Amino acid sequence: MSGAPSLLGRTAVVTGAGRGLGRAMAMALAEAGADVALAARSKDQLEEVAADVERLGRRALAVPTDVTNATAVQHLVDTTVAELGGLDVLVNNSGVIDSSPLLDQDPAAWDRVMDTNVRGTYLATRAAGRHMVAQGRGKVVNIASNFAFTGVADHAAYCTSKAAVVAFTRAMAVEWARHGIQVNALAPGYFATDMNAAVRADPDSLAKVLRAVPARRMGEPHELSAWLVLLAGPASDFMTGETIVVDGGQTAR
Repeated sequence: MSGAPSLLGRTAVVTGAGRGLGRAMAMALAEAGADVALAARSKDQLEEVAADVERLGRRALAVPTDVTNATAVQHLVDTTVAELGGLDVLVNNSGVIDSSPLLDQDPAAWDRVMDTNVRGTYLATRAAGRHMVAQGRGKVVNIASNFAFTGVADHAAYCTSKAAVVAFTRAMAVEWARHGIQVNALAPGYFATDMNAAVRADPDSLAKVLRAVPARRMGEPHELSAWLVLLAGPASDFMTGETIVVDGGQTAR
């Protein structure tokens, strides 16, 4: 990166920031110059990420948050604005998955996926949006999935929830464009994180996954984070309502 970091002086909130892609994205925002508020359920994980952010010379705030709880989400936004001095970027990354055939799926499992992936995105966007509309600018980046665009057996809840995130992204982009707020989404495919460590450790399971990916590999977290920094920064000021798929060609088949 040449010149000043693209997000210098900006403040970001990242949900699901305790591990995996959420942690990688929080670190990428900090490397680009942003101060970062970190949200997830695990306080210990958040504090570890916060320490890593601070080692980069940026301010960090660990706020344990249940994104399905409206009061908790409002507290996250209010605390960020009060302690970090503002809110310029929201990354809605919190998400869960359930791998159940529909006929065997407990309705509670369906609700858990929809509550976290859809309701959580809605609540955080609404809470952050009040501040962004008032200041006349902001960036919202929703983390969807390439499963939003394909039918995947035993993943009806997850596919449905991520398709809803894509539709929500478009609707909010149109609603808030006049306020100087850009709302976009990233739709990752398979990325190498601790969540799929067991799959990567088993040759047969890994081979099955990679057969579906034309690139014949999983992505590395930095390959998604680079797109996040673009969507969070001034380069995307005239781009809104879009979903960028980063999946090694899987949905292009």
